[in-house]
Amino acid sequence: MGLLKASAGFKGVRRIGGIARVLIKHGLGDVVERIAGRKDRRVDPSKVKGIPLKPGVLSPRRVRLVLEDLGPSFVKLGQLMSTRADIFPPEYIEELRKLQDRVPPVPITEIQEVITRELKRPIEEIFVKFDQEAFAAASVAQAHHATLPGGERVVVKVIRPGIEKRLREDIRLMYYLADKIEKAFDVGRILAPTNVVREFERTVFRELDMLIEAGSIEKFSHNFKETEEIYIPKVYWDYTTKSVLVMERIDGFKVDQVEEQRAHGIDPKEIALVGLRSFSRQLMEFGFFHADPHPGNVIVMYDGRVSLVDFGITGYLDEEAMRQIANIFLGYAEHDYDMVIEAFLEAGLLDDETIDLESFRIDLKDVSEAFYGRSLQSISVKDVYDQIIQLALKYRIQLPRNLMLLLKTFVQTEALGKIQGSDVSILEFTRPYAKKLLQRGYDAKKMFRNIGRDTRYVGKYAKVMPKFVHDILRQVARGKQRVEIWHEGFQQFDVKLEKGLNRLTVGIVISASILAAALVLNSAQKVLVLSIKFLGLEAVPLTALLGIAGYVIATVLGVWLIISIYRSGKL
Repeated sequence: MGLLKASAGFKGVRRIGGIARVLIKHGLGDVVERIAGRKDRRVDPSKVKGIPLKPGVLSPRRVRLVLEDLGPSFVKLGQLMSTRADIFPPEYIEELRKLQDRVPPVPITEIQEVITRELKRPIEEIFVKFDQEAFAAASVAQAHHATLPGGERVVVKVIRPGIEKRLREDIRLMYYLADKIEKAFDVGRILAPTNVVREFERTVFRELDMLIEAGSIEKFSHNFKETEEIYIPKVYWDYTTKSVLVMERIDGFKVDQVEEQRAHGIDPKEIALVGLRSFSRQLMEFGFFHADPHPGNVIVMYDGRVSLVDFGITGYLDEEAMRQIANIFLGYAEHDYDMVIEAFLEAGLLDDETIDLESFRIDLKDVSEAFYGRSLQSISVKDVYDQIIQLALKYRIQLPRNLMLLLKTFVQTEALGKIQGSDVSILEFTRPYAKKLLQRGYDAKKMFRNIGRDTRYVGKYAKVMPKFVHDILRQVARGKQRVEIWHEGFQQFDVKLEKGLNRLTVGIVISASILAAALVLNSAQKVLVLSIKFLGLEAVPLTALLGIAGYVIATVLGVWLIISIYRSGKL
């Protein structure tokens, strides 16, 4: 694919040219040459303007600076890359975590146009007060304070106009660059940047739909509706569309304003426990968690309750994943590494045919034992996270996105707990939640539900199986497929079958002889009585002789059959 084909007209060509200039600015002119496939030309480092870094070296700082200069779309891509510690080296992850959405806000006139278009009426009729200046501005959306006609103080989150078109153009260029990097660099084939771009494309457009975020808020509100210590802001659905979200404004302290909380009579350590309880329930009760709990998104209200805001990034866990994670937590808490490894195997993270499980178990124990029984103040979940990532890299374990998102959330939750001065052991704290989840899996109602689900699966397979068999046979008949049947142990099948049938026949004869002899001997009818003086008997009927003969024949045949079976070794 050439440069012109990769771009959409003149704008695409200009954008690629802009990307090339940014790379050259940061001393990556040789990278541009290799991507363009022109190795004969070289850029003179002495003529390159910008930060004096060693040309051609993709240092972590250089990568971050390039992404910042390329604009909001690439900054968000870098933020995603910072969560993939199973792919990128630690020094790059640490640098990419510094990326922030530092973008100037959209002019208020453009924001008002979006609101008017979405809600189909002038902004003056919607709000009695609307702050002209945004209090938060990111690459996808920006937020303003406002007041509704009923006096409700709200936050209005608005998608930046034109961002979707810009993202699609940039993602198309990301695919182009990722493909070129994979072909031009050995490290590109290892890191597979195309897969990273594909994951970015799949997730970023969810942030462009405010209805999805509003639904997440409603789901959290339902999950915590009976929990007094957690408060979820209200969504005003009459004012919410795909591009506009209006939600309740929450007043209070940011979670990292510890001294202000103490001055207001709020115990920060108790706030830390509230956060840990909330996270444990999200993880092991609801299977739906807030995946971006940084200090700006966690508000300590003046009455001591904790409120979560900004639900743009959330994670999901199905029932099976929740159970596996509970086993991992419980296994760690009880030093049961077999339970942990079994959970890894069930989750498909380990393959016992390609991984030396005993070596993995030893490495896992070496990593984990150093952290047992210690409080949040004396350990770092980030250190545990880094150790887990090192294990993943060593054994080439590909971690799914939701698990990486969960690990990142775990690190952020730990950071909040440390800020609040918590001294609890996080493994001990989560143990009862893990046990409760595992016990819930054995409830009768749950078991019947699983049986019903499995029954539906069997019914579905039974429904489609005839079609699959028909398709296979049709392809065989047309010569498109060939069916080969391999069998072993049938070489003397006919001989073995004949022996078996013979023994069965003898057995039937024995049974018939015994039954016939018994009937004859018990019969009151006497036929052809013979006078024989033998052993004190003077008269013996023929029927008695036949009965005795039947018993004798049955006995002889029975003994022979037993000896035959015994000698064959099949007794």
